[in-house]
Amino acid sequence: MARRAQPATALTAFTAIATLTLTACGGGGDATSDDIKGAETAGGSPSASASASQTSGVQRPDIKLPAEFQLTFGSWTSGDGVEQTILDDAKEQLRAGYAAIIADEPDGGDALAFYDTKPGLSQDRQWIKTYTSKDLTVFGELPAYDAKTVLLGDKKTRAVVTYCTDESKAYTRNRKTKEVQGNPAGTDPKVFYSVTLAKNDDGVWQNVSTRAKRGGC
Repeated sequence: MARRAQPATALTAFTAIATLTLTACGGGGDATSDDIKGAETAGGSPSASASASQTSGVQRPDIKLPAEFQLTFGSWTSGDGVEQTILDDAKEQLRAGYAAIIADEPDGGDALAFYDTKPGLSQDRQWIKTYTSKDLTVFGELPAYDAKTVLLGDKKTRAVVTYCTDESKAYTRNRKTKEVQGNPAGTDPKVFYSVTLAKNDDGVWQNVSTRAKRGGC
């Protein structure tokens, strides 16, 4: 689901501020941005944290999402242990953002703060408030797929994760009026994301910034 500047769109948010670009899924990173977050769930029951909670010897937050919001990750795996840790932490960060929207927490909650740097948290709070300020929650299905990881620099403490989402079955719902909205007719439901992450002293890969391009997949 995309974070877009137009609140009528399913899972909307503000324009991206990241400067790092990376090309994947056929999309160019230097495009106009629709910042977004994706996430995961397993089966039809409320989803809990994935294997990231066991990596790096650090206790990760336990993040739960309701069954009505099916956020799935296809092919978010790597044979490289470092890359897998990056992917796992990136997934949990995405889930934390949507959990905050669903829980009506404009500040993001403890889980999002765990997976965000200060700049990343500031960006995400703006995104979350585009929902909470309008009494919106999210539901439906949001596949996040085709994830790729690139480590940056000799010290390998920064990375970029790119992936795509398909918003075809993702929606917002007003908590008071129960009004449901999806993407306007003619909107490309597929969005390309580029997420910059940095490894902190505890070995957790935290979100620095997110940018996206609608139709970039």
